[in-house]
Amino acid sequence: MHDIRAIRDNPAAFDIALARRNLPGMSSEIIVLDNSRRAKILAAETAQAEMNRAAKDAGAAKASGDNAEFTRLRTLTTTRKTEIAALTDAAKADDAALRNLLLTIPNLPHPDVPNGKDATENVEIKRNGTPRKFDFPPLEHFDIPAAKSGMDFATAAKLSGSRFVVLRGAVTRLHRALAQFMLDIHVEEHGLSEIWTPVLVKEDAMYGTNQLPKFAEDSYQTTNGWWLIPTAEVTLTNTVAGEIIEENQLPVRLTAHTQCFRSEAGSAGKDTTGMLRQHQFEKVEMVSITTPETSMAEHARMTRCAENILEKLGLPYRTMVLCTGDMGFGAQKTHDLEVWLPGQNTYREISSVSVCGDFQARRMNARYKTPGGKPEYVHTLNGSGLAVGRCLIAVLENGQQADGSVDLPAALHPYLRGKTRIGADGIMA
Repeated sequence: MHDIRAIRDNPAAFDIALARRNLPGMSSEIIVLDNSRRAKILAAETAQAEMNRAAKDAGAAKASGDNAEFTRLRTLTTTRKTEIAALTDAAKADDAALRNLLLTIPNLPHPDVPNGKDATENVEIKRNGTPRKFDFPPLEHFDIPAAKSGMDFATAAKLSGSRFVVLRGAVTRLHRALAQFMLDIHVEEHGLSEIWTPVLVKEDAMYGTNQLPKFAEDSYQTTNGWWLIPTAEVTLTNTVAGEIIEENQLPVRLTAHTQCFRSEAGSAGKDTTGMLRQHQFEKVEMVSITTPETSMAEHARMTRCAENILEKLGLPYRTMVLCTGDMGFGAQKTHDLEVWLPGQNTYREISSVSVCGDFQARRMNARYKTPGGKPEYVHTLNGSGLAVGRCLIAVLENGQQADGSVDLPAALHPYLRGKTRIGADGIMA
């Protein structure tokens, strides 16, 4: 959420930043609401002071026997009391309207984020690995013989409908190994602390990490008010909600492997075949809580953590800086990692790493304190490290062989008890 004082102090800068996101200026609407709220608060305070004086003077009038003055002052007190109640209610209504408006406005882009309208204007900043040259037409993951029997879309459709999958046999084992591998690298080499969290959260948690109110249709809500998390960003980041952290405890670096749930609203007809876009999927998430001075360096560090996973798996990828028109709602700056999928002959997103500044911290009231200083808002960051299902797809497609088998990355062999490939018959060996 935005700092109303910053908007008051420099409305033009706020509107210029929104324009970079291809949005109209909103400072005028915000300031009108804010001025109305503040005027009502001031009027209520003025009326309260008048009421207090009238009550005091009424006592003096009664003591002196001036019944007419006493009656006048008592009437004034009653009138002011009614006015105060009405002004307080009106100020609360303005405050709620202002907060609701601010909650729907995206974060402002960092100055070094490139301007652009959509994904076509994202900027590549790094490319690692050379896509393999195949001596046969590479298949998409769901058509590779080694994986075909392990991806049961028909049973999933019978159980749950479209955009679900039942994994079986060797593919299930590979999927599990990938998640374990990612966690181990993040904990043992990258210094993140592993957490296991619920996947059902209260509404406040979804507001805290900006899934609500604007993107309610993208998530699932239970009949008793819980929300299914779209990513462990929600739970990991909200562990510091309402807290004041000592500066020497920062940065906090967390990771978790969870089920994730997205309704994929608005994606009808997009990536309907295979496992690329599912309602239920798994991710290993990274979250960092930092001071404002260190958040951009932490963003670079988290990006390297995600890149390192791809490098250890031998998967070609490129790193993109998202332009202002393609950035997520809560991000100041985002790096997307795109892995090479030979079956599609293109790079596809496998991780987004974003720095959010104090945007989420203001929504969550998450702060830190320096020795002798007053509390200030922390900065929050989040990123996939990685999306497990998409990583499974990349391993299968990049490792496929002409005979329908799949060679598996050496980094995974210890997690598979020394097994190195999935045969065309779907058996791991």
